[in-house]
Amino acid sequence: MTGIINSLGILLYATLVYTPPLLYAALGSCFSEVSGVVNIGIEGMMTVGAFTGATVAFFTGNPWIGFLCAGLAGMLFGLLHAIATVKLGADQTIAGTAINMLGPGVAIMIAMVLFNSTDTEPLLNAKLPRLFTTVFDKNTVLGRFLDNVFAQYASTYLVFFVVILVWFIFYKTRFGLRLRACGEHPKACETLGINVIRTRFICVCISGLLAGLGGACVTMAISNQFRPISIVGQGFIAIAAVIFGKFKPQGALLGCLLFGFCSGLKVVLGDSSGVNMQLLSMIPYVVTVIVLILFVGKSHVPSANGKPYVKAK
Repeated sequence: MTGIINSLGILLYATLVYTPPLLYAALGSCFSEVSGVVNIGIEGMMTVGAFTGATVAFFTGNPWIGFLCAGLAGMLFGLLHAIATVKLGADQTIAGTAINMLGPGVAIMIAMVLFNSTDTEPLLNAKLPRLFTTVFDKNTVLGRFLDNVFAQYASTYLVFFVVILVWFIFYKTRFGLRLRACGEHPKACETLGINVIRTRFICVCISGLLAGLGGACVTMAISNQFRPISIVGQGFIAIAAVIFGKFKPQGALLGCLLFGFCSGLKVVLGDSSGVNMQLLSMIPYVVTVIVLILFVGKSHVPSANGKPYVKAK
């Protein structure tokens, strides 16, 4: 019984560790997609955020400055995507693909300049802090279980607050109503005096900001340094979670918890099952493919999503 409780605690801990990077990125994707701009460049924005967060935290010794700069770096790449797609009318899929190629390239190039390596230096004392690590008695079974569940990184608690904030923005504010309208009927919005281009610009930049924060969670919480393989695939999993969640922040939360659970399951089974680790590492990606097959046709995609918008003269 004790072993089961311990395994369950480890599984919940791993789920809550692996969920935040996906959830930050998925919430960012919601902003972009719902406003009518396809953003498959989430992966590149996460990579830039992961590198920037680890690098700034290493040089400043302050994880929160690194975390903030990671979001700003992601926002910068979001701005590039917005200029290309919203302002210049470039194909949104091609522009997103370019971001996915540019992000890792820039990160590796700067890493070579600063560290003479594709990896950043490890963060010894500049990782994001863990909360409630001294609250529970780890000498008891219940105490260890509660410690596993609640002694999480600060970014984990923050992301659940961000979910509530994004939901409130989407459904309880005038801006949220306008961004949803821009994704459904941009021409009608224009007749009502809503600046569609400005609204989409803001949403794509917010998308990059949140994706950058998600990348920083990987290198400043899950691991302690940036590597070229730190983000691989997680941006696309976040997009799959948005599709699973029908382009709603609360749905994206459920999708990311599912994928986080799959990653946690990989950790638990890897420690006890004796199954080949390479096979276990496939679990999140196999689940992603299954989710896309089952749910992509059932999701209501915003009517104007992916369609170029030309302002009437």
